[in-house]
Amino acid sequence: MRCPFCGADDTKVIDSRLAGEGDQVRRRRECTECSERFTTFERAELVMPRVIKRDGSREPFSEDKLRTGLLRALEKRPVSIEAVDAAIDRITRRVRAGGERELPGRRIGEWVMDELRQLDQVAYVRFASVYRSFEDVNAFREEIDRLQGGGDAPAVTGTPGRSRR
Repeated sequence: MRCPFCGADDTKVIDSRLAGEGDQVRRRRECTECSERFTTFERAELVMPRVIKRDGSREPFSEDKLRTGLLRALEKRPVSIEAVDAAIDRITRRVRAGGERELPGRRIGEWVMDELRQLDQVAYVRFASVYRSFEDVNAFREEIDRLQGGGDAPAVTGTPGRSRR
C-alpha cells in the first residue's frame, strides 16, 4: 500500500481488527520511509446484482445512490450518520443475500422504506411521498395513518384520512 503522506510504496501493517459489523478489516499501517501512520479498511468486493427500474431499464446497484436517497430523506433530521451507515449496510446485505443477478428496484425501495420507518417517521413520509408519487394531501394523510397504526396494508383511496387493513 502506498503511503498517503510521502508516496512511498512500502508500508507495514501494525495492527488488524474487524470493523463495522464484521464485514471489514481495519488495518493500522506505518510507512517505512517517513514513519507516518494511517488507517485502511478492507472489504470483500462482491458482484452486486443489476437493478431493474420501473421503465424496464437496468443499471448496476449503487451504494452511493442508496446513500444519497437516504440522506435526502433524512435532511435536517436528528439521525446520526452511524445509524444511516448501519441502515445502508443492512440494505446492501439484503441485496447481496438474495444471490440474484437482477433485482427489481421497487424491492430495494421497500427495504429503504422499512429502514426509514425505524430511523425517523418524518423521513419515512418524505421518502414515501416521492417513491409512491403522492398526488394530494389525502395520500399523505393515509400514509401517516398507516404509519401510526403500524400497518403495511395499502391505503384505500377515495376515503380521505382513512386507511383500511
